[in-house]
Amino acid sequence: MSDWIRTGTKRSHDVPSSATTTVSGRNMSAKHHSDVTDERPSITITKNGPYIVRGEVRIVEDAIVPAPDGMHMQYNRIREFTTQPGRPVALCRCGTSANPPFCDGSHVKNGFDGTEVADRRPYDERAGLYEGPVVSMGDDERCAFARMCHQLGSEAWTLTEQSTDERDVSAAIAGAWNCPTGRLVSFNNATGKPYEQDFTPTIVILEDVQEGYSAPLFVAGDIALISADGTEYERRNRYALCRCGNTQNSPFCDAMHINVQFRDNSPVWDGQTGELDPMFAYNPRP
Repeated sequence: MSDWIRTGTKRSHDVPSSATTTVSGRNMSAKHHSDVTDERPSITITKNGPYIVRGEVRIVEDAIVPAPDGMHMQYNRIREFTTQPGRPVALCRCGTSANPPFCDGSHVKNGFDGTEVADRRPYDERAGLYEGPVVSMGDDERCAFARMCHQLGSEAWTLTEQSTDERDVSAAIAGAWNCPTGRLVSFNNATGKPYEQDFTPTIVILEDVQEGYSAPLFVAGDIALISADGTEYERRNRYALCRCGNTQNSPFCDAMHINVQFRDNSPVWDGQTGELDPMFAYNPRP
């Protein structure tokens, strides 16, 4: 945390910046695909093709909806997909599959270009630091417009920088640790340790009911991400992969699904709203 640049300008999730913000002395440890065993959960990006999921990974679908109290957004479980144990699964990333979230080969017909362009530097080299009296927060500006950062009529940046009350500090942490992109990471000032939930390796197919569009793949639980060139991205507990095929920061979501009005055939569009997903916690202890 001490390597991060301090920043005095708060950036809203509504306007992601393309500029990088920080430099540290740490280097990303790139690993070749052959170093990743079949037993370890992983996602491999294929050249201009689908994501190949290997290992014990659950695939579920959640809706992003307002919480009943209207004070934050929450994830509601819609369904869980059945996959065959030990068999790789191909997930669509071009946005045109007739059988979402699974690949049906449409990327070949439509000439999909999935070239990876995202900054591969580690999080601590890309993230700015917002300091507060109890917790501090990193922000690398990768945004999927999930709005989990909105809490208690405020947002995670202000709550981080101003809060000392346990309720408000808890909301600051929740606004960070439920962000699907991993953009926001809340840290305990006393210990320097990040607040992260302990997820079973899971890919959450997100549907943004409030906005009316289908959202990214929320990858949770320290699942390795392997580039089409065979190297491994930095290990993260949370990240969001594009599945509309229009991101300008491939392979990560940049909220273009809203711009292009991407919508799949989820049952949420027939009125199913689901129940609160127990995978996520909304009242963390500071």
